[in-house]
Amino acid sequence: MNKEFIEALREIVREKGISEDLLFTTIEDALVAAYKKNYMGHGVNSQNVKVTMNRENGEIHVYSQKNVVEEVNDEVSEISEEDAKQLDPNYNIGDVVNVEVTPRKFGRVAAQAAKQVVIQRIKEEERRIIYNDFAEKEEDMITGTVIRKDKNNVLIDLGKTEAVLGPNEQMPGEKYNFNDKLKLYIVEVKNTTKGAQIVISRTHPGLIKRLFELEVPEIFDGTVDIKSIAREAGSRTKIAVHSSDENVDPMGACVGPKGIRVQNIVNELKNEKIDIIKWSKLPEEYIANALSPAKVLDVTLDEDMKFAQVVVDDNQLSLAIGKEGQNVRLAAKLTGWKIDIKSKSQAKPEHEEEELPVEPEGTESTGEDE
Repeated sequence: MNKEFIEALREIVREKGISEDLLFTTIEDALVAAYKKNYMGHGVNSQNVKVTMNRENGEIHVYSQKNVVEEVNDEVSEISEEDAKQLDPNYNIGDVVNVEVTPRKFGRVAAQAAKQVVIQRIKEEERRIIYNDFAEKEEDMITGTVIRKDKNNVLIDLGKTEAVLGPNEQMPGEKYNFNDKLKLYIVEVKNTTKGAQIVISRTHPGLIKRLFELEVPEIFDGTVDIKSIAREAGSRTKIAVHSSDENVDPMGACVGPKGIRVQNIVNELKNEKIDIIKWSKLPEEYIANALSPAKVLDVTLDEDMKFAQVVVDDNQLSLAIGKEGQNVRLAAKLTGWKIDIKSKSQAKPEHEEEELPVEPEGTESTGEDE
């Protein structure tokens, strides 16, 4: 070992953010193991070996630690008080004496052991630092760069490390080209023996929330609150918002001047449609809003079953249900209520059948009040 080696270690400490004390202590532990492997059997107790490395000049010393006793029964682990005081007059019975046993050719063995432990420690510390950095970003958004597509997976560069965007986390129909910049949601960060495993997603509803926080200052500062999100990635999202300030329109804040805020999000999501609806503590109103863009005439609730019967105009039925049932499906997911939709003409016969016995002859409900 020499000063150049010590300086190299300190440079590693600075570059990698590794604890200097931890690195030197780990090297000394490795040198103990190297000594035991190569030099044991020379009158030294394998359990009482100590190695020190001078942190200024790199000098290494190996010591056999012996207990000071009145009468020596084991020369490997014990030393008489008389012999101990020859080394240092301050030693007394019960003290531990460090007797130097450094082999003449230990330097080469030490250098190799130190090199191996430094390399290993660097890898471990880099993995630890990366894990800690990304663990703090769990359930947050990050920007990544597409490296390549490997079968069904997309390899993403996250700066300090790489992550795999799995097939279930990719937006249907989205193309991933080399060097594309993507906003990604960090679903989970796992600490494995191979380092941090970062689960990223383009389909998670959390990505919508983070994008709105980025684009809408009123959401970021808490004036507008996102109450619920329902998403079918790549196709359509519904987001329910509420303002704690009666002077702030939550939907208007999310849309932004000339629609610029929501358009930026739509662009990032490759034209995924986004319905921004106003949250209400009244289930009837909330469900009606959730079925936007369809206009709802009436909502009847079964609170025990958490079931809602919704009536719309005949010309609004297909819009309320949506293509392949998507609109009502997302509304149900957004509100947490089961929703059944009927047109006014479908609902009217049942209504008339109930009301006919008590209505005067020649009258019928027009539905205008609804």
